[in-house]
Amino acid sequence: MKYLYTFILILTFATISYSQYDIRAGMGISFGATPSLTDYLNQNFEPANQQLKIFGSAIVFSGEGGYLLNNHYEIGVELAYLINSYNLSYDIGNYRLSYNIIMPTFVNYYVIKGQGYDFKFGGGVGPRFVSVNQQLPGTISGVTFTSTGFGFLARADGNTTLGGDFYANIGVDLRYDFNGKPKNGSTYIHNNVYNQDVNLNSLSATIRLGVSYIF
Repeated sequence: MKYLYTFILILTFATISYSQYDIRAGMGISFGATPSLTDYLNQNFEPANQQLKIFGSAIVFSGEGGYLLNNHYEIGVELAYLINSYNLSYDIGNYRLSYNIIMPTFVNYYVIKGQGYDFKFGGGVGPRFVSVNQQLPGTISGVTFTSTGFGFLARADGNTTLGGDFYANIGVDLRYDFNGKPKNGSTYIHNNVYNQDVNLNSLSATIRLGVSYIF
C-alpha cells in the first residue's frame, strides 16, 4: 500500500510542477454547410437566379480556459457563439431569418512547447443551444424557434509571444454539429417542398484570430 501512496504523491507533485493556465479570447470566420436550411431558403424564398451556395460564412466569437497538466497534455473548456442572418425584400415586405448557436465544448490537447511559442492539437465534444428568429413577409414581428443538440470539434492551435504572458493566437477548427430541429412549442420550421422539418445540422471550418494569456 505504501508504494501506491508514494506513486500518488509523485504523480501529484509532477502534475503541480507542470501545471499552467491558458486563457484565450478571439473571433473568426466560419465557412460551413447547413444543407437543410439552405434548401429551405432556396426553395421558398430565394429567387431562382440568386440561389444560396452550399457553403456560406458566419461570425464566431469564442473564449476558452485551459489547464496544462504536463508538458504535453492540456484540458480546456471553450464557449463559442456563432451568429448568422439572411434578409430578402419583397413587394409585400421583408423576409428575415437570423440564428445564433451557443457552443460549449470540452477539449483535450496534445501540446508541443518551445521558447516563446506552442502548438496544440486536439478535439472535443459538447452541447449546442440554437435560437432561430424568422419574420415572414407581411408580418410585423418574428417568431423564435429553439433546439438543443451536440457537436464535435477538431482543432489545430498556435500561440506566439507578444511579450510577457501575452500571446498572439491563431487557430483552425473543424466542426460537425447536430443542432436539431428548432421549434416554437409544437411548431417547426417546415419545408413544404420536401415536406420535412428544417434542421440546422452543419459541417464547418473556422479560421480564428485572438489573444492568449498564459501563466
